[in-house]
Amino acid sequence: MRDSIERLTQNLGQTIVGKTTAIRLVLVALFSGGHALLEDVPGVGKTLLAKSLARSIDGKFQRIQCTPDLLPSDVTGINIWNRRSEEFEFLPGPVFSNVLLVDEINRATPRTQSALLEVMEEQQVTLDGRSRQVLRPFFVIATQNPVEYQGTFPLPEAQMDRFMVSLSLGYPDEDEELQMLQRLQGGKTLDDLRPCFSLEEIEELRSLCQQVRVELPLQKYILELVRATRQDEEIRLGVSPRGSVALHRTAQTLAYLDGRDYATPDDVKLLAPYVLAHRLIPTSGRHAKAIVQRLVETVAIP
Repeated sequence: MRDSIERLTQNLGQTIVGKTTAIRLVLVALFSGGHALLEDVPGVGKTLLAKSLARSIDGKFQRIQCTPDLLPSDVTGINIWNRRSEEFEFLPGPVFSNVLLVDEINRATPRTQSALLEVMEEQQVTLDGRSRQVLRPFFVIATQNPVEYQGTFPLPEAQMDRFMVSLSLGYPDEDEELQMLQRLQGGKTLDDLRPCFSLEEIEELRSLCQQVRVELPLQKYILELVRATRQDEEIRLGVSPRGSVALHRTAQTLAYLDGRDYATPDDVKLLAPYVLAHRLIPTSGRHAKAIVQRLVETVAIP
């Protein structure tokens, strides 16, 4: 597994230049059984990252380009009448995939956004009274532009809470962008990537990550951080219990990726801004990540 994880990281690094931390966080979300939200400007490689990940795990990739006229049935699927068999036939939507890219998710209406709530949490789609399981593993990478808000619909708290991590790729520095152009000169494309994992191995790795030890003092530290968000004067809405579970699971996964069978406070401190910040609503004009970082520095470490 360690060799496969290393090959997977190198695979993604062939197409996404210089974004080691972002790649690592996306893998943490994948192996923790969660989903990732990329809040970034256009053209920094969000779609390429999703496609590269799908190819690297030999999974089925689907993409939803969100617009205001997108309907829930365009996401989940629809029952259509088959005249030959004289019965309804289910036509699956793009959620029946292993890696789903929901591009510019905040351009979809709240009605369409809500179509993702069930499948992201329970990995099933309920339509006309019947529930259908989606493929396993199922991993959502959603994107939104944090700068341009015209014609958008902000994600509600329930939707934001479904994402295990929220991060930004950011612009590459000068050397990274030059390296990107040099790779284009060499003719390297997405089609050159080869699978590093099978879908069955992803499921197995998820089980192994959950076996990583999180001792009681560290669990209490996680709870202290989360409870601090509910009592802070600069926060109007604190982190939910789902956030506690997410921080616990991601700490286990990060420890496993580092080759350890136990999690440490440093794992929690590193992950907290990416796991907690998008789940809270500040009362002031301060950025949520800055508030979480302040709490990380003030809450006592066991």
